[in-house]
Amino acid sequence: MSMRLLAALAIAMAGFWPVSGSAQEPLRIEITDGVIEPMPIAVPDFVAETSGSGQMGADIARLVAADLTGTGLFREIGSEAYISQVSSFAAPVQFADWKAINAQALITGAVSVDGERVTVKFRLHDVFAGQEMGKGLQLSGTRDGWRRIAHKVADQVYSRITGEGPYFDSRVVFVSETGPKNARKKRLAIMDYDGANLQYLTDSSSIVLAPRFSPTGDRVLYTSYETGFPRIYVLDVANVGRRVLQSREGTMSFAPRFAPDGQRVVFSLESGGNTDIYLMDIASGRQQRLTSSPSIETAPSFSPDGSQIVFESDRSGSQQLYVMPASGGEAERISFGPGRYGTPVWSPRGDLIAFTKQSKGRFHIGVMRIDGSGERLLTASFLEEGPTWAPNGRVIMFTRETQGEAGRSSLYSVDISGRNLQRVPTEGGASDPSWSPLQD
Repeated sequence: MSMRLLAALAIAMAGFWPVSGSAQEPLRIEITDGVIEPMPIAVPDFVAETSGSGQMGADIARLVAADLTGTGLFREIGSEAYISQVSSFAAPVQFADWKAINAQALITGAVSVDGERVTVKFRLHDVFAGQEMGKGLQLSGTRDGWRRIAHKVADQVYSRITGEGPYFDSRVVFVSETGPKNARKKRLAIMDYDGANLQYLTDSSSIVLAPRFSPTGDRVLYTSYETGFPRIYVLDVANVGRRVLQSREGTMSFAPRFAPDGQRVVFSLESGGNTDIYLMDIASGRQQRLTSSPSIETAPSFSPDGSQIVFESDRSGSQQLYVMPASGGEAERISFGPGRYGTPVWSPRGDLIAFTKQSKGRFHIGVMRIDGSGERLLTASFLEEGPTWAPNGRVIMFTRETQGEAGRSSLYSVDISGRNLQRVPTEGGASDPSWSPLQD
């Protein structure tokens, strides 16, 4: 990997500025006060290698650029500044022309269409080093799947430059909200991570809450009130078939989440005024009680290795976060700051826990290490909750309700450094996001 482009490793916890030296010197990293200067990149329209593929080549290039610039780490140089034009994928790159407009990375590509089949080739170039970065790749898909191909190209570029895992080729399941606050209709919906390709999974005849993806992204757990009582359902994303998970008469079950093996579900069950955490085998319906305390225990989330569970409880007198073995047993409190903590979720990397915090009349999305140290609040607003992790553990999506919008909720995302807060486009109101793993 070129040392020049390693400057984009600025997405580490502190802020970094990539600074250009001479043609022989690599970019260096200077630690600043959490501010980053985005890396300038050029993404010319991908070359059309077959008749009628020109528009698709332009669309793919624009989506690749949008993915990268949306991270806050890259700045696209507009085509009006180009000196060279890329008319052939095989032609040598005129690095001096791209260097003259201060492009540090150049992405070139080509598109060919054969019936419904689309093939995309691309290369990533380090302009100042005057060389290709790694080997070019070729991806194939259908016409209707061109957006996924573009996301995959962007994922490759992002990972090569930053060393981080990819996350653009992923989806988000969430609760779509319509209607006034006193008569809000809620149904499950799924979309690409950037809001495209929206699909509804349930109708609006009953309230649904807290959808959660399986580790393989093919199923979704959620809570429904269609019987008047909260019950947990598991839904197959491909065919939208669903079934209710076994529940006990006279109890309420909610806040489900898959175990890393995808075969078990951890959830909260209320019975006789007491709420505890249970583990269920999906196939057999066999249940195991994990907590036994005269308090409310809810919002469980497994560690990636399946050995521990983080959850929220008011056993100490206020809402706090605890970690216990996945088999149950003694729990250790990990949150000790002022205020109340809730909705914890373990990072896919296993190094951090994201949470919601309420303190001094404000809500926050924050992260802490798994032992509770290093707490950092990333956001603050009138009301926000329910964090979910991107597949690479670098970005968090959550629900925010803004004053003055008649109680309407929206989805937002933020980098774990606290930078690059942005609204995720959705049709109407949206809440309770759950980020999928990378698609196959």
